[in-house]
Amino acid sequence: MKHPLRRFGSFSLSFPGVVHTFPAVLLAAALLGAAPARADVALRGAAELTHDLQSAPPCCVIDARSEDSQREHPLAEALRYRPGLQIVPTAAIVVVADRDQEALRIAAVLLKAHPGKTIYAVKGGVAAWETVLKSQSTTPSSQAPGARPGISFVIPHNTCETGTPLQILQGKPKP
Repeated sequence: MKHPLRRFGSFSLSFPGVVHTFPAVLLAAALLGAAPARADVALRGAAELTHDLQSAPPCCVIDARSEDSQREHPLAEALRYRPGLQIVPTAAIVVVADRDQEALRIAAVLLKAHPGKTIYAVKGGVAAWETVLKSQSTTPSSQAPGARPGISFVIPHNTCETGTPLQILQGKPKP
């Protein structure tokens, strides 16, 4: 009769089924622990973006449409994409393009420059993005996540693009 005690490495286990699964559990734990935490590019439609951006609004909206599209229908508060665009994202990045595949391509380029950041490529282009903006504007600022009644702050245009600041705020010391 075989003894139920089996040896694995330098320690013993008294559970016969565990001996066979233990190496697999160790391997899975090592692979999960060794995998770097990173965000991916996500192609999102208007409804998904509205939901995703309710809790954490984006810091940057990148307009990757053609120059003609940008001229005909400019996006307020959006940075025009150009090769070598340098931004310092503090939250999620949203990429709007003429075609979904182009939005995904630009988002992948931005992910290489900013690993670990959440980047959304807008599915449906400018029409979908404007739907998201309209749905966000229907939420009163007092109901916005993290907002307190009576306090509001508007982030100036181009705040996630590096370079010379557009405005410097300075307070006066209290007497």
